[in-house]
Amino acid sequence: MPFTIASGGAARAAAPMMGMGMSKFNRVGLGDFEVTTILAGTMPRPDPHSIFGLNVSAETFETASKAARLPTDVAQFFFTPTVVNTGNELILFDTGLNAESTTAALAEAGYTPDQVDIVVITHMHGDHIGGLMNGDAPTYPNARYVTGSAEFDAWAKMENENFEAKVRPLAEQMTMIGDGDSVATGVTAMAAFGHTPGHMTYMLESNGQQLVVAADFANHYVWSLGYPDWEVKFDMDKAAAAQTRRRILGMLAADGIPFIGYHMPWPGMGYVEAAGDGFRYEPTSYQLMIQAG
Repeated sequence: MPFTIASGGAARAAAPMMGMGMSKFNRVGLGDFEVTTILAGTMPRPDPHSIFGLNVSAETFETASKAARLPTDVAQFFFTPTVVNTGNELILFDTGLNAESTTAALAEAGYTPDQVDIVVITHMHGDHIGGLMNGDAPTYPNARYVTGSAEFDAWAKMENENFEAKVRPLAEQMTMIGDGDSVATGVTAMAAFGHTPGHMTYMLESNGQQLVVAADFANHYVWSLGYPDWEVKFDMDKAAAAQTRRRILGMLAADGIPFIGYHMPWPGMGYVEAAGDGFRYEPTSYQLMIQAG
């Protein structure tokens, strides 16, 4: 018999269009640590070839992008601070574009600014230091601050307005560190110079597990990993940045260590596989959920 739809009852309006959306936090386990990425912002950027692959032709950029199913007229940027709970201290790596967006993401993850014990600044580009201050007051009132001495010294000489407004007021509360120094138990600084003069990554180690908070040594999951020698607009020393990319990507691939990339596709966690003359990004799935269980 033919199928009919009951006509009784009041007509219902179509459900409203809600627009795109995603959670602002993602939490996994790493040994005895909890590691949370928070989405402090995301935005499209036009003409990505004006940012990535400055030393290759438009045709080369287009071919590589099409092979990865990426548009060449626009890219989506992500801004992803990391929160690490060691069980003894709550550590925030980088502070996003501004205090409001970052603290809103922190709140969704279940944290308040006054709970943060340590703020680590990987480097001093504006999208990493923008949330240090909330007006004239520190956003994280109970925190101590850690950054690389080479990074601080370089920016202190630049007469940079953002540095003067966000970092300089906290200078007396900052611990300056170098390659191999410890931030806290299980958190070790690793020099990754090139993107900025003193850019740092951080190795997390707990109960036999490792993960790298990689910041901006690689800024795109295809254009930086697949083609580590491509020049990037935001790299202050482009040759050194390319050398750093190859070194760290090679380590991650060889040792099977996951990493968090500040600008990787949300939620920002992945593995690295060697692929030809470059590397391939493999997003994490449930690996770190099992470790948390």
